[in-house]
Amino acid sequence: MDEKQKEFFMNEAYKEALKAYKKDEVPVGAVVVLDGMIIARAHNNREKKQLIEGHAEFLAMKKAAKKIGSWRLEDTSVFVTMEPCPMCGGAMIQSRVKNCYFATYDLKNGVSNSIIEMFELPFNHKVNCEYVDDGGKSSQLLKEFFKKLRRKK
Repeated sequence: MDEKQKEFFMNEAYKEALKAYKKDEVPVGAVVVLDGMIIARAHNNREKKQLIEGHAEFLAMKKAAKKIGSWRLEDTSVFVTMEPCPMCGGAMIQSRVKNCYFATYDLKNGVSNSIIEMFELPFNHKVNCEYVDDGGKSSQLLKEFFKKLRRKK
């Protein structure tokens, strides 16, 4: 996948993050891509629906699995605006996602560079995971969200 395609898909994930922001959810968005096409998209909705698994990439992967009729997401790429957490990273490994691309590091929960290198551990499947520079848009949106949240308290 070339840089222009990565930029396009990350921008689509960012659009999902904006939806979460407008709903007062942590602004993270994700899309799942198969054969160059988006097959699923989602954004965080943990608070509104009180879902343990309400993370953008987890929800997008569930939708993708339903769409293709299999839990095996072997040839898919997940584009997410924030580095995956252990739950989402584990789901990517278990569902055999091929690639994960993220736009901002999560220094408190990230499993691709920040806290641990989950995708480098000797699991039965390897997920290729890469940072994609989105010009700082995703990071800025998260900062704005938490600043707004602190002002409310």
